[in-house]
Amino acid sequence: MNRLTIPLGRVFGIPVRLDPSWFLIFILTTWTLAVSYFPAEFEDWPRVQYWVVGAVTAVLFFASVVLHELGHSVLALRYRIPVRAITLYIFGGVAQIGAEPPSATAEFWIALAGPLVSFALSAIFRLLQPAFDAAPPLLALTKYLAYINGSLAIFNLIPGFPLDGGRVFRAILWGVTKSLRRATLIAATLGRTIAFLFILGGVWQLFTGNPGNGLWIAFIGWFLDNAAVSQMRQQAVTTLLAGHRVSEAMSRSCAVGSADAPLQELVDRHILGQGQRCLVIEREDDVAGLLTVHHIRKVPKEKWSTITAAQAMTPVDQMKWVQPNVELQEAVAEMDRNGVNQLPVMTEGRVLGMLSREDVISYLRTLQELGV
Repeated sequence: MNRLTIPLGRVFGIPVRLDPSWFLIFILTTWTLAVSYFPAEFEDWPRVQYWVVGAVTAVLFFASVVLHELGHSVLALRYRIPVRAITLYIFGGVAQIGAEPPSATAEFWIALAGPLVSFALSAIFRLLQPAFDAAPPLLALTKYLAYINGSLAIFNLIPGFPLDGGRVFRAILWGVTKSLRRATLIAATLGRTIAFLFILGGVWQLFTGNPGNGLWIAFIGWFLDNAAVSQMRQQAVTTLLAGHRVSEAMSRSCAVGSADAPLQELVDRHILGQGQRCLVIEREDDVAGLLTVHHIRKVPKEKWSTITAAQAMTPVDQMKWVQPNVELQEAVAEMDRNGVNQLPVMTEGRVLGMLSREDVISYLRTLQELGV
């Protein structure tokens, strides 16, 4: 999900993006509708009409997926959880929610919101069908969208974490056990079991004369298993970090640059010369802001000799930072929420060091080696 995506715009301030893999599933969906589904349901249409209606239906289906993810996102925002983006890709869509829900109740409603939206869309398209009896293309479109949105809701309610149903199940376990860690491990284990059933079902179909569906079902099972394993690893990391503070993992050597220095000088001396990824920018011994490689990349290279650090940096009043006594897992969550790879460590206006994702990974490796 971190590779290049195509921006489509914003809804409620949330960026909506298209992963290049989406084009493959769009073509496959259009082809299936035009060659198989619509000809079986509606005979004697011109060939072009099947393809046009198939393409329009596929677009509206993925619009429905965006609405499904918006259901999750709007509830997340209601609980003050940031949402970085909604991305459409080969398996449908995903809302990139920036942090774990604050409570089991929040988890329950955020997870359930998406399927409820899909059920509502299915009901709306079903109610519209009688109005289009005299317009077969529109009737075909509404029939399929009613069916596919209902199917999407039911599929997502399968209790296989991290599907929506798995998250609802985790929320219930969380409420009962009062332990997010324990709830996550149980839900993820069930999710892996369901994923293996998908894979076995797909393999069975491969050997019983239905290779297309078999491969797709097995592929979904493989994807679900990987997602469940990823969640288990993430929980293991959270467990390892529990009780450890920023001061234990941060780097205490922090590169400092002058606010009036041109970018070219800072790149040559610190970025290329010392391998730094970010610099604290000072003016008259006071912190003025933070300059990262991301900031520098926004400036055309030919202007590096004339643009100063002060012009390119994030000013101190907009800078995200963390105190040394904050728990490491909370600092990592702060990085996730703000979409940054490092945070200055500050206290009383003084920079004590820098905490980067690399620092956290190195510290985790040390904890694992020591077995603590």
